[in-house]
Amino acid sequence: MKHTHIIGVGGYLPENVMSNDDLAKVVDTSDAWIRERTGITQRHIIAKDEYTSDLATRAGAQALEDAGISIDDIDAIVVATTTPDMIFPSTASMVQHKLGGKGFPAWDIQAVCSGFVYGLAQVDAMMRGGMFKRVLLIGAESMSRILDWQDRNTCVLFGDGAGAVVLEARDEDGGIVGSVLHCDGSYRDLLLAKHAHPGASPHNNRLDLNTDAAGVAAVEMKGNEVFRFAVTKLGEVVKEVLEKYDIQQNELDWLVPHQANIRILNATAKKLNMSTDQVALTVAKHANTSAASVPLALNDIYRAGKVKKGQLLLLEAFAGGFAWGANLVRWSK
Repeated sequence: MKHTHIIGVGGYLPENVMSNDDLAKVVDTSDAWIRERTGITQRHIIAKDEYTSDLATRAGAQALEDAGISIDDIDAIVVATTTPDMIFPSTASMVQHKLGGKGFPAWDIQAVCSGFVYGLAQVDAMMRGGMFKRVLLIGAESMSRILDWQDRNTCVLFGDGAGAVVLEARDEDGGIVGSVLHCDGSYRDLLLAKHAHPGASPHNNRLDLNTDAAGVAAVEMKGNEVFRFAVTKLGEVVKEVLEKYDIQQNELDWLVPHQANIRILNATAKKLNMSTDQVALTVAKHANTSAASVPLALNDIYRAGKVKKGQLLLLEAFAGGFAWGANLVRWSK
């Protein structure tokens, strides 16, 4: 039986860093206000001449290098993103071209902040079924381009970046243990961006505060309601995935969560009786990078040499939709 293994990991963050103090110059907020409510100290912001596909390409290239293979060894590319370069073609097709690939399938997946978790579950099922041997899975976002930079309740929360993994189907045990996914569209009005993303054209950059409008698409969120639902559902999905695959909480070595808010991260870790030393925490430096946050958090602990072969990782995320889910991964790299 085939099992899906992570054989390469990569990440990329834009060079431009915006601190809380920088943000306080353009919106009514403060470093203390943001830190207390979110745990965020800074975020990375995409350059005016960069696209989401550029971030994804950089992360994907690093993952390929880490795996020791080239784009010619890949059978498919999947990009999880809420902020594509344009409505079509897919961001994945652009990444394929920029990496020098051709001919194999490439597509996007949209589940907002849960996009990477959804993508990992989808690709795992396809690889177990024998459709692909190696897949490049990327989560990439330029969230700064769909923010209202005058809304301090939302603009302080998000950042830009990309994370990637190379997945390989092998006969050996380990790798992706399994996943659970959920969605409830009845809560869609609590967290949304109503209009189409206008692309990454420089004149549409939301940090250009000389424009009259915040942007065609702007994130809207009812924070208290989202927080309560997220804590509840993440607790439930963690319990569900452990029970489904007959794993005890004390068997978990790492929690690799979506980086939305330090209070949500702490609440989830507490439910699992895990210390902060067992949690991949990047929210302070990255903020919420949506579909990129889980792979970026994984890349962070991987690059630091903290993840060891044989360890059990729990990846989880919660997103607008509402969409949420979790993956269990037995590290085999």
